[in-house]
Amino acid sequence: MEQLLTANVANGLYWLGRYLERIESTLNEIIITFDDIIDVDKTSGKKLFKRLDIDIKYKNANDFLSQAVFGDHEANIYTLISYIRENAIICRAYLDLNAFGSIIEFSETLKQANNDNFVIDCSFVEKMSSRVSEIWGELTRKQERNTSDYFIRLGKLVEKVDFHLRLKRDKSFSLVIMDEIDIIVSRLNPEAQFVVHGERESYDTILNSINSKIDKIIVTQQ
Repeated sequence: MEQLLTANVANGLYWLGRYLERIESTLNEIIITFDDIIDVDKTSGKKLFKRLDIDIKYKNANDFLSQAVFGDHEANIYTLISYIRENAIICRAYLDLNAFGSIIEFSETLKQANNDNFVIDCSFVEKMSSRVSEIWGELTRKQERNTSDYFIRLGKLVEKVDFHLRLKRDKSFSLVIMDEIDIIVSRLNPEAQFVVHGERESYDTILNSINSKIDKIIVTQQ
């Protein structure tokens, strides 16, 4: 029989999904931007993080990678994996054993790299991206979903939309993802009601709508 989730665990699962998706999306953008800095525009990295409300400075493409992973700002990969680790520990009983182990190992790898002043290159970033994909595979390989799986999935989808809109990408993609968010929220809270949104609405309106949906099932946020 499936265990009931406490509010703290549900919140932890949701944010684990969000932060893991945030790392994956950020790493993908970092890899693309690294090439752009070399071949197209040296300020591409600044432009990317500006869209995330972060100001960064770097000397060259390799330094950009270092700042993106270990820089003194809240969007760095090292900080994000520490958040994932914290939530994984809180929700350990509800996570796949291999996924939990991979999260801890990933966190320790970055901690060691930071302590050793490891020189970050694009190959290392690509390996991190592959590791995140492996963790997602471990988290989602079950044939049947439990309530805990829906909270992780919800976090992933919400972050996917949030990140997409922050980069000012095509709204139609975000609206499609919102349909799946509505389905999951309705499953977790059958009494929830939603407002339908269109592409003419602002990014802020769509983001506020998403937060309103989550407030129906997630009480506390990080």
